[in-house]
Amino acid sequence: MEAEFVAGTFLVDKPEGASSFYMVRKVRKALGMKKVGHAGTLDPFATGLLVICAGRPATRMISLIMDGEKEYLATLRLGIETSTLDPEGEVTSTKSVGILTEKMIEMCLQRFRGVQLQVPPIYSAVKHKGKPLYHYARKGIAIEKPPRSVNIHILERTDDGSELNDSSPYLTIRVVCSKGTYIRTLAADIGKALGCGAYLTALRRVRSGCFHVRDSVEGKYLQEEDARERLMKKVLSVADVRNLLQ
Repeated sequence: MEAEFVAGTFLVDKPEGASSFYMVRKVRKALGMKKVGHAGTLDPFATGLLVICAGRPATRMISLIMDGEKEYLATLRLGIETSTLDPEGEVTSTKSVGILTEKMIEMCLQRFRGVQLQVPPIYSAVKHKGKPLYHYARKGIAIEKPPRSVNIHILERTDDGSELNDSSPYLTIRVVCSKGTYIRTLAADIGKALGCGAYLTALRRVRSGCFHVRDSVEGKYLQEEDARERLMKKVLSVADVRNLLQ
């Protein structure tokens, strides 16, 4: 007889288009449990690692899990800015990319490495008077929070390093950063520094602290009948996670 599942942590590879809460609901349904939460939101357009904890002993560790540095692969669309800094918003500005050489791009990226202040985007889950900023932004109220200190440990191009222009306006980067860093804001700031504007058109989280997406369950399978079996094959016990976090 299968032992009753009490608590554990699951690494899920969230597919594009699904919200983080949608994935939590799928895990709840598969496990037949109510106490399920995630350690760090991914926007619907983003993909990659979502750490989901089930059962009170596991959910108590969410804040510790979220403390770890994050690693992302991101694609910036230069020459266009949007209201949400990502593909989900309205286009607010278009400019010519011009000709950006490898050296110009590297000089720009250098400015964003290390400790710096970053303003959270108005479309974010940061709270104001108990409600997330996106609650106000959707009503046309833009609330700007004070800048926060973030640390970008690694910021590098992952493409072939060729020059970018109006015919080739996509910049792909790898970012390793502290918790609380908004890649959407980083993308927009890089665009402004390059003089043409930009928005984040694709984002994939590959790592959160000691957890890597290569060890995850593909989120698209959580709709299948064998979702529980797939999850339990890769469950991390509370003791496992505690040891990894040490």
